Amino acid sequence: MDSRRKFLGTVASGLAGTIASVPVLGAPDRIRIGVIGAGDRGLELCHQIKACPGTEIAAFADIYSKRLEKAASYQPSAKLFADHRQLLDDANIDAVVIATPPHLHAQHFCDALSAGKHIYLEKTLALTHPQAQQMRGAYENDGGRHAVQIGHQSCSTGHASDVARFLAEPNAIGPVSTLAMRHYRNSPINRQHWSRPTMLTPDLNLRNIAWARFAGEGTQFDPQRFIQWRHYWEYSSGPISEYMSQQLAFWYRALDLQIPWSATATGGVFLPDGAGRDTPDTVQVSLTQPENMLVTWSSGFGNNQLGVGEDLLGRAGTISRNNQLRYVPQKVTRPQGAEMLGRASQNPEAHLQNFLDAIRFGSDVNCPFEVGYRVAMACIMATESYRLGRTVYWNAETQEIV
Repeated sequence: MDSRRKFLGTVASGLAGTIASVPVLGAPDRIRIGVIGAGDRGLELCHQIKACPGTEIAAFADIYSKRLEKAASYQPSAKLFADHRQLLDDANIDAVVIATPPHLHAQHFCDALSAGKHIYLEKTLALTHPQAQQMRGAYENDGGRHAVQIGHQSCSTGHASDVARFLAEPNAIGPVSTLAMRHYRNSPINRQHWSRPTMLTPDLNLRNIAWARFAGEGTQFDPQRFIQWRHYWEYSSGPISEYMSQQLAFWYRALDLQIPWSATATGGVFLPDGAGRDTPDTVQVSLTQPENMLVTWSSGFGNNQLGVGEDLLGRAGTISRNNQLRYVPQKVTRPQGAEMLGRASQNPEAHLQNFLDAIRFGSDVNCPFEVGYRVAMACIMATESYRLGRTVYWNAETQEIV
C-alpha cells in the first residue's frame, strides 16, 4: 500500500519513467520515423503518427514485399527496405516504431538501440524470458540516452488520469486484495479468432517473403504461420500476450506492481473450430503479487457476454474499468463514500504523442521499459505455467522462473 501511495504522485503528474538524459530535439524540429513491420498494426500506427504534428514517416521495413508495396501507396515519399538493418543505417531517421510479432521484438529492439534510435515498441515487450533479459541488458547499456515507449496504449488514455484521481482520494480504496480481469470475445461459427483467410493468397511465397528472418534458418515455409502467427507458440502466447498484457499494463502502472511471486494458468483449445492452433482459446490465469494481491484474468473466444473489463477490489471501495471508469464505495466500511465516474477524454494518438514529446523535450514516457518488462515477465510466467501444467515462481534474487 505504501508503494502504491508513493507512486500516485508520479502518476497524477503524468510521470511514469525517468529519461531525463534523452537528447532533446526541440519543439520546432520534425521527427523522422521509420516503421519496422508494415502490416495492419504498423499502418494503423502510421495513421496516429500523421495525427501528431511535426512528424514524418520516412521509411518502412518489412520482410514481405507486398506489404512494402502497400506502405508505398500509403506514404509515397518513404524509403522502402526489405531488411530492418538497412532502415536503421539511415542516419536521418530519429525514431522507429516496431510493429512486428513478439518473437522478433528482441532483435529489432536491440538493433534499434545500437543504431541510436528512439523506440516505440508494440506490446508485448518480449515473448520469452531470455529475450526479455537480452532487451533489458541493451536498455541498461543505453543509459537512458534514447526514449523508449512500450505500446500499452491504455497507459496514456483518459482512464489513466481518472484512476490516479480515484486512488488519490483519501481512504477511498483501502487495502487492495484482488484485481479481477476478464476478456471475452466471439466470432462467427467455423472461423477461429485471429484467422484471416482472405490474406492467404498466392502472393505468400518464398519469392516475396524472407521466411528465414521470420521463422529462422532451416524451418519449413508455412503461409498459415506467417499470417496467423498468433495461433502458434513460436511467435505468440495468444490471448495472454495479446490481451492480458494490455489490461495488466494499465494496473501495473497505476499501482506500481512488481513481477508476481507466482503464476498459475490453465485452459485449452476447447472450441470445435480450434483445430491446428497451439495457443488457447479459453484460459484462466492467477498471479500472486508481492504487494499481497491476487490478480486473476479469464478469457474466452466462444461467448462475449461477460465482455472486457477489470475490477480493483479494495476494503473501502471498488474501481471498475470497461468503457468508463467508475468508483463505488463499500458501504460497510465507508458509509459516507460517494460514487465517482471517470471524466477524462480519450485520444487515440495520445500514446504516440507522449513518445514524441519525450524525444522533443526529454519528458517522461507513460509506459517506460520497466513497466513493459514487468508486464512481459508476468505474461511469460503465465505462459510457462500453462505449457508446463503447473504453478511457476519468480526468484527475485536470481531473476529466474522456477
